[in-house]
Amino acid sequence: MKKIFLVAFALSFGLLSCGQKINLGNVVNAVLSGAPLTEQEISAGLKEALSVGINLGADKASATDGFFLNPAIKILLPPEVQKVESTLRNIGLGGEVDKFMLALNRGAEQASQQAKPIFISAIKQLTITDAINILKGEKDAATQFLKRTTSPQLVAAFEPIMVNSLNKTNATKYYGDIAGTYNKIPFVKQINPDLKGYATQKAIDGLFVLVAQEEAKIRENPLARTTELLKRVFGSQL
Repeated sequence: MKKIFLVAFALSFGLLSCGQKINLGNVVNAVLSGAPLTEQEISAGLKEALSVGINLGADKASATDGFFLNPAIKILLPPEVQKVESTLRNIGLGGEVDKFMLALNRGAEQASQQAKPIFISAIKQLTITDAINILKGEKDAATQFLKRTTSPQLVAAFEPIMVNSLNKTNATKYYGDIAGTYNKIPFVKQINPDLKGYATQKAIDGLFVLVAQEEAKIRENPLARTTELLKRVFGSQL
């Protein structure tokens, strides 16, 4: 009887609240769930959600064509190369440009699986206060917080992995050949042959896009909450 009264109160409160977004189903679930969430549960739930998102995102990114055939994260030619792409193709480098583009994305795909422990380590920096604030945020609030607070460290840790992958896929060689040939043309503004900074940042940006998508699924879709902790934390979110 007491729970029925509390549910009725929650519904009434939801109907009377003006200008505030309240999911009545979640309110009812929160009331019926019993004990309120602890700060430790909220923190652990956010960290678990990000860990799930990172693992699923990295798995998608590291699959063959995970970057290359995904328009949301496909790594395009560096901006300075885009500006002279037509010239490169006119002087017979079209095939090299295409091979470089594929190799660049293959490098990101190979490096993505190795990014998991780097991202997981960064998650541990989330405090309880951060987690509570993030829980009430936008559908990608946790991902954006992680991006803002850990990007410099992630770039430093991820860059050697990315460079190794670019060398394995010959992306570095193709880019060096393109830049070297183009830079021999008289009176042109030369292309910077350093690829690692651009490729590293684009690969990390792509991973964050996929992690954000997975975070949104966990927030919005009960079926994406694969553990009891995720069900409790995100099922009780008001």
